[in-house]
Amino acid sequence: MSEIATGTTSLLRASLSRTGKWAASFAFISGAVGDVLNPLGPFAAYIALVAAVAAIIIAIAMVLRLVLAAKAMPALIFATSAAAIAGGVYGIQQETSSQNGVIANLVPAVAELQQSLGIVSQKVAKIEQTVTETQKTVEEVKKSTDTVAKTAQEIASTQQQQTAQGAETQKTVEAVKQTTDTVAQKTEQIASAQQQQTAQGAETQKTVEAVKQTTDTLAAGQQEQQAQAEKLQATTEQIAASIDTIAKGFAQLSAQGGAIADPKRPDEFYHNARVYELAGDMLNARRSYLAFAGFDVDAIDPYTRFATLLRVQDGKAGAREVFGTLAEKAKAPSIKLVHLLQFDDAQRLDKLNAFIAANPDYAPAYFLLAQEFSEDRLGSQTLADKRSEAQALSKFVSYERDGGLLKYFVDQTQLADWLDRSRSRLTALGDVLDPSRFVPTLTPMRSNAGWSMTISLPEPATAISWRLGDSGPFTDTGVMAMNDQRTGKPMPNPSFELPDSTAATTIAIKYLDIRGRETGPFDIRFDPDGALQQENKQILDQFWTSWIAFDSGGNRGLVYFTQMLSYRCAIREVRYSLNGSALDKEIKMPPCDAKDPYAIPSDYQPYFKVKDDVKSMAVQVTYTDGTKSPVREYKRQ
Repeated sequence: MSEIATGTTSLLRASLSRTGKWAASFAFISGAVGDVLNPLGPFAAYIALVAAVAAIIIAIAMVLRLVLAAKAMPALIFATSAAAIAGGVYGIQQETSSQNGVIANLVPAVAELQQSLGIVSQKVAKIEQTVTETQKTVEEVKKSTDTVAKTAQEIASTQQQQTAQGAETQKTVEAVKQTTDTVAQKTEQIASAQQQQTAQGAETQKTVEAVKQTTDTLAAGQQEQQAQAEKLQATTEQIAASIDTIAKGFAQLSAQGGAIADPKRPDEFYHNARVYELAGDMLNARRSYLAFAGFDVDAIDPYTRFATLLRVQDGKAGAREVFGTLAEKAKAPSIKLVHLLQFDDAQRLDKLNAFIAANPDYAPAYFLLAQEFSEDRLGSQTLADKRSEAQALSKFVSYERDGGLLKYFVDQTQLADWLDRSRSRLTALGDVLDPSRFVPTLTPMRSNAGWSMTISLPEPATAISWRLGDSGPFTDTGVMAMNDQRTGKPMPNPSFELPDSTAATTIAIKYLDIRGRETGPFDIRFDPDGALQQENKQILDQFWTSWIAFDSGGNRGLVYFTQMLSYRCAIREVRYSLNGSALDKEIKMPPCDAKDPYAIPSDYQPYFKVKDDVKSMAVQVTYTDGTKSPVREYKRQ
């Protein structure tokens, strides 16, 4: 045993001579760094704890001869030195209650260094992270303690088996136990510190939440104030940009003439735009219009005039681009309305209809809609175009009551022009809105072969079709071998044929107008008997001079009434008189044969005899509809 002790002492001295200086220096530096970083966590305690555990493990390994003492001794010295120095630093910190470290309390420069590096003032998140890491360290220390305890038990067992080394092993076990007690004590201290830091963290969290709640309250108050300020600003701008005020200002400026040198109000910018535009200074006119648009005034006439200027200068695409930019920022419906007018044809009409659907009481939109169907825009109008134009103009003019249009115009002369054009155009369109005035007519003509139906349309068409009855397909009438000069296309056939057996029914007529839009169908009632009577009556009235023929064909003394006989289906009675107007005689007509209406029965005599003294004859026809013809007089030659 003495030899072992002597060898160990020699080995210890040799190791101290080689390792002690740098180990002690490194341990001292580690303790100082841990002390400086103390505001972030008890690093000195951590270093002491880790170094002590390492020293114990190395010592046990040396005792059990698991490693060579010569190789392990420097590491043991280093771990022991680090544990001693770091433990001393931690002990001094606890006695002096130095939260920022012993060195920082003694040396002000170190404290300033901690503040500049942000070590002292850490956020709650850092504190919570440190607490979490400390908790993990405590758990690891606990595991190490359990391992050490287990190791102590194994050492005790080994001591019983190795009686030759009993005394030395007993000392080692006692040393291990003492170290274990020290580790347990340090563990309790660390746990206490961790609990203290957790409590501080919770308190800090409460403070942060309180600050956050206060901040949110202040933010909400600021937002409410901002909203009130914006609302007040909008109201102020609305008052400042009143159409009535702007209109009066514009009227006064127009009376004065000349451009305003330093314009500030919207009426002044609009006035300058008109002055520059009339003078041909389009650049300054454009600038003034843009400045007016910046006020977001909801008036239609400045923007329609501005759009006209832009189309002249930049084309429709350029105007669309400029007003597209304005419409993205503007709230005034008038700017958005004028923007959509810069699109082409069908797209423009669709957008205009969508705008009216979203703003049904925006009066200027109806005048602009009417222009889409006007003769100026289309060149030639269909009946549907005229009706659409009349409907839109009527709607626009209806807003004139109670000054309902004034609020949309800065320049009242522009409003007067729109109203004059609307009234003039409505007068020209006449009763186009009366649908009964423009229903197609159907004129039946009866022949021995059947019915010939002639269609009369209220406007030029490119195709006509018809249908017998209330259902079934339509039949196209076809085209004629000639072009219609009004459409530039082949003229549709205006007639079609029906058999003589056709019973009373409804005939539907529809057609395509010059733009290819379908119009109809229109249901027209067809009564064969009534149509035959009406046709016959029309012929009799039109050709009444042929009712009576004296001495026809050299047959002296005979009076022929063949024409009345042929169209007898329209006649109820024929009264006549000779050499006077008494109408005291009657010509008896044979019954009407609807299947062969114009044929004269073979057994009927279409004439009668008169004496030579008969010089004239008076005739009156009573028709099947109850009406009577005038008394017609026929003189004998």
